[in-house]
Amino acid sequence: MSDRLKSTHNVSNEEVIDDLTKDLRRTLSSGDGDDFVGDPGCGEEHVQRTSGDAAKESLSDDIPLSDDDLDKHSKGESDSEDSDISSMDEESLRESEMELTDDQKEQRRIIAEELKTAGNNAFKDAEYEKSIDKYTEALFMCPLQFSQLRSILYSNRSAAKMKLEKYKKAIEDCTKSIELDDKYVKAYYRRAQCYEATEKLDECLADYNKILELDPSHKEAQNATLRLPPLIEARNEKLKAEMLGKLKNLGNMILKPFGLSTENFQLEPDAESKGYKINFKQ
Repeated sequence: MSDRLKSTHNVSNEEVIDDLTKDLRRTLSSGDGDDFVGDPGCGEEHVQRTSGDAAKESLSDDIPLSDDDLDKHSKGESDSEDSDISSMDEESLRESEMELTDDQKEQRRIIAEELKTAGNNAFKDAEYEKSIDKYTEALFMCPLQFSQLRSILYSNRSAAKMKLEKYKKAIEDCTKSIELDDKYVKAYYRRAQCYEATEKLDECLADYNKILELDPSHKEAQNATLRLPPLIEARNEKLKAEMLGKLKNLGNMILKPFGLSTENFQLEPDAESKGYKINFKQ
């Protein structure tokens, strides 16, 4: 902790958070944030614990889903411009936490909750890059043992990335969120939306099916499981036609020196093998 805060009484939580995370913000802005680990002893005497009920309530502080989280028809992709730290070395985080006491871990959880709230407020104000930075800071601060909170942070960060059309990065965050909480419906739903935006319809349908396992009353998932199969079938038929067209062109090139073409060969369905048989026609 800085000497200024050590010598000051009645310091607010906001000042403690600002003091503890100033190095992290500097690191994030310089692009070297992967190795950041906060000082495990910082803020011990100033951070007040929340009650058990308050802590439980704050864990549900997820960004609500909305119909306009992304434009389902938008194919924009700006993941290459992603400036936040999307991946972090959890092994390094785990090693850094080995010397922490339970009280210090609890203090870090409280700070992560404050950063999550700051991220949520930035999201509501449509400051999506800022919200991403806040959720990332919170993930660096939050001890690994608080898996539910970390799951929410990843999911919330994915929502901000969706607003910026960073769908691939959002998928990564949703996947991490699901790894931490495999019953987190919002994370599956957000990932399904991103899969559809990037035309990964099979993966999209799989997530909607999983949502219905967890919540059979989920209307969007119900509609999607009816809407997507015909789209997948039409896509597969289109791909099959394109593949056969390319094979036909290749076959004509090979057969041309012999005075033949693929028109001399006809494919007919074979009921026994459930495949095709080739008939030669002069």
